[in-house]
Amino acid sequence: MEQISPTRMTLLQKRNQKKLAEKGADLLKKKRDALVAEFFELVAGTVTARERLTQVAKEAYLALFLAKAFDGPEAVEALSLGVAPVEGVEAEVENVWGTKVPRLKVAWPDRAAASPIATGGQTLAAQRAFREFAEALVEVANTETRLRMIGEEIKKTTRRVNALEQVVIPGLEAQVRYIRMVLEQREREDNFRLKKIKSKMEARSEAR
Repeated sequence: MEQISPTRMTLLQKRNQKKLAEKGADLLKKKRDALVAEFFELVAGTVTARERLTQVAKEAYLALFLAKAFDGPEAVEALSLGVAPVEGVEAEVENVWGTKVPRLKVAWPDRAAASPIATGGQTLAAQRAFREFAEALVEVANTETRLRMIGEEIKKTTRRVNALEQVVIPGLEAQVRYIRMVLEQREREDNFRLKKIKSKMEARSEAR
């Protein structure tokens, strides 16, 4: 136990520290519970986003295969050269119970790709399929990043709760008990001395 001054002032300070630590632990547990609820809600969304990504990826590569088979690799390559670039990517930061979670926002081009040669229907279908694939990929990145960061915050919050409940609060309780024990012992000793003084004074009074 650290060296502490066993005084009434110190006792009051340690009691106040214990109350603050208990209040802090309660607030952290509420935060952790809210994060856990958010985490489990996200799990379903993350699974759905991953399943959609898998499905649209299959559809995109199948569409690419059909485009090359029916329209020819030259038509596919010509159209790919005319694909408009992404107009912008922003990372918005959302505050989830004190946890800053980024979310990508992509400004997809409105116009379709332009080709210097005639474009067949299968190639255009492949272009649309890969646009959906890209959108699904961004959505998976957003949901899985959110899930991972909230999971890490749950671990961090749990460690803080455990530190308060298993180390800080018991330590303060032990200090309070120690100070009370010392103060009670001093009080007993003071009472004993007072009784002896009173007894001596009464004995002197009777001797007169």
